[in-house]
Amino acid sequence: MATKKRKVADVKVDKNKSYSLKEASTLVKDINCTKFDSSVDLHIRLGVDPKKADQAIRGSVTLPHGTGKTKKVLVLCTPDKEAAAKEAGADHVGLDEFIQKIEGGWTDIDVIIATPAVMPKIGKLGKILGPRNLMPNPKTGTVTNDVAAAVNEVKGGKITFKVDKAGIVHASIGRVSFAPEKIEQNSQELINAIIKLKPTTAKGTYLKGLSMASTMSPGIAIDTKSVQN
Repeated sequence: MATKKRKVADVKVDKNKSYSLKEASTLVKDINCTKFDSSVDLHIRLGVDPKKADQAIRGSVTLPHGTGKTKKVLVLCTPDKEAAAKEAGADHVGLDEFIQKIEGGWTDIDVIIATPAVMPKIGKLGKILGPRNLMPNPKTGTVTNDVAAAVNEVKGGKITFKVDKAGIVHASIGRVSFAPEKIEQNSQELINAIIKLKPTTAKGTYLKGLSMASTMSPGIAIDTKSVQN
């Protein structure tokens, strides 16, 4: 059963219209149905075949205004890197004890950063970390010897993204408390990063569909032409 607020929100969104990114960034604030500071998410449908390795889009981008959420970071590294990781603000730092915790089902973190030297030990965690998008990966900058820089980037608004089996990228780009300009700029930054990753083998339309929504609000369809600078 839809709440009164949701019904009002549904009326405000024209289902037959594709909004500009600027319009959507204002409207998403207007139709928020929650009492808390909801996440604002972008859903980007791509003309790719995720089963093909070269079309399995994944990457990272630093949002100019951050995500509005403080991310919990775990650094898995050898003892010589621990001090640098802690100094940079990592929430958890270590190796074997955290591997055991994760094997036991613990995943109360948002990002895992690892040094190349420890990756062989982490490989066995793929079944747990993979589905949660937590597996460190060189493509997203989460496998690196410069753990301090990686922690600073994540804490400063860097997000990772990857296309799902249906060819859609889902990403949180801010909160409804953000000014419309910040929502728009963060969104455009993510879209630009995805456009740059267009595989040469992808045929036809690359940006097939785009929508924005906050937690529990209706989706707002965005005209893809309004974001392709």
